[in-house]
Amino acid sequence: MVNYSLLQEQIREMIQTDPWYVPAMSNISALLMETLPDLNWVGFYVWRNGRLVVGPFQGKPACIHIPEGKGVCGTALKEDRTLNVPDVHAFPGHIACDSASRSELVIPLHADGKAVAVLDMDSPTLSRFTTADEAALKKATEIMENLLNWDGI
Repeated sequence: MVNYSLLQEQIREMIQTDPWYVPAMSNISALLMETLPDLNWVGFYVWRNGRLVVGPFQGKPACIHIPEGKGVCGTALKEDRTLNVPDVHAFPGHIACDSASRSELVIPLHADGKAVAVLDMDSPTLSRFTTADEAALKKATEIMENLLNWDGI
């Protein structure tokens, strides 16, 4: 079982060490990959020049650009809402960066009230992400939103 309180505290400490979003997201993606079971990809996409651009991540090479409203990540950003997709193959317009992915959780991150990035987690298992995972990881992204320095976005 994941100790989400500890995970959230570790995220807070990482950001306090250096609040710029690039090193923080790099270490947070590694922490999530090491802490959460049954993931095959975890990382961030950052809004830049009118599309999502791959940021720090752990896993196989990823799609570099995702248009707003496309795939799970682009849809989560456009609709500014968390998407917990139990079966990505049933999601209209799913973008298959890794054919092994079966379920996905995407949470938008905000700066100045606007969605500027997404946390993206993929699993090779159907229905991998529970409502408890979703709630705890949303709290983790709120910590990030409050502490990160978004210079350069």
